[in-house]
Amino acid sequence: MTVSSSCTADFPRNAQSVNRPCPVRRLGTGERHHFFGYYNKSAWDRTGRYVLGNQVAMMDAPLTPELQAEVGYFDHRDGESFHAVDTTTAWNWQMGCQLQWLDGEPGRKVIYNTRTDDLSARYPGFGAVILDIDSGEKTTLGMPVYVTAPNSRYALCVDYRRLYVTHETIGYSEHGGPFALPLAPSDDGIHRLDLVTGQASLLVSYDDLRRFHYTASMERAIHWVSHIEINPASSRLLFLHRWTERTADETCFLHRLITMNPDGSDLRLLECSDHPLPQLADDFDPSAVGTFDYEKSEYQISHPLWQDDSHIVVWGPHAGSIHYHLYEDSDRGRVEAIGPDVLTENGHMSFSPVSTRWMLSDTYPDSRTNTRILFLYDMQEGVRYDIGEFYTPPDLKKENRCDLHPRWRRDGLAVCIDSVHEGARQMYVIDVSPITGAH
Repeated sequence: MTVSSSCTADFPRNAQSVNRPCPVRRLGTGERHHFFGYYNKSAWDRTGRYVLGNQVAMMDAPLTPELQAEVGYFDHRDGESFHAVDTTTAWNWQMGCQLQWLDGEPGRKVIYNTRTDDLSARYPGFGAVILDIDSGEKTTLGMPVYVTAPNSRYALCVDYRRLYVTHETIGYSEHGGPFALPLAPSDDGIHRLDLVTGQASLLVSYDDLRRFHYTASMERAIHWVSHIEINPASSRLLFLHRWTERTADETCFLHRLITMNPDGSDLRLLECSDHPLPQLADDFDPSAVGTFDYEKSEYQISHPLWQDDSHIVVWGPHAGSIHYHLYEDSDRGRVEAIGPDVLTENGHMSFSPVSTRWMLSDTYPDSRTNTRILFLYDMQEGVRYDIGEFYTPPDLKKENRCDLHPRWRRDGLAVCIDSVHEGARQMYVIDVSPITGAH
């Protein structure tokens, strides 16, 4: 472990919560459903005119290899109509098809995952596409991507078939699957994909991760990684290393927050939540666990994201207490709790692209009201602004649920969410300029 066990008192201690609803409007019209997916990237292009999204015919459905989603964008100058540019069958309800802008490239280029006929690929039948929206030119890549570097020179890739076995909500199904997998193979893990040449290299394997600060709970467990993120300078990576002996029960997942260089060197262990698992007892009943109990576990490490090139925000335990924490990615290992009195639940957090004063996040549904809160947190003043409350039907479960997954517009004056509070899966824009623009 490279973290210290003490926290400093740099953050405001006069924390308070303020109810400040902000204007909400739906993107697009019509009977079809729309969503973007994860919280870790902006759906807006650099100009603020176009908003990426996926269009589907249904609000929820089991994910099969044939289930199609349209890939496209909303155009603010065209009545916010949806323009489909392609279709894909490599997607899930949580992350979509990993659709994202290639900000380091000129013009309007996007990248997203697809299924292919190439059964000789490293992950047979899966790849990605770079599409130049203006010219229509497509470049096919031999691996599905998880995240692309801000400079658009490389992407990081994992096996979504493995994720379908270990953490179904973020994986891709395949015919005849899911199949048995090796627990910690030495020939698979996180790959780096050069977006110019298409060449891929293995940065760190699951066997490497099991050997890195080994603990006894890893021996009989299956290993995987998720929440891979690249810092703004494209010079440092973070990810969650997870392992379990019982994939069917998320409360049995064990977690570590790790960083490394883009060539796989200089691994740093920032946090580990290894703990005894009474759930492994033969008489444990996974069906008694609520849909969101895992997200509210006191041992959960989740949703890490770079605040800047050297600091990481994450929900997780540190020094015996679980909070929003800010980690310094250095050998000094400084860790600080953020808003411990008002930020008391797990959420999907990110910082404004124009000022790290503002942190955007949400909550999971309340077990009584089935509503979740969207909020801004003022890092300078210690004030939480609850800007919206959204209902979710309780019959949506883990695999087909619709988290808000809030995402910033590039100017920090608006955010976008996915929501089902009106009985359809749609994308909504919330004007936060009365708060972020007034300070």
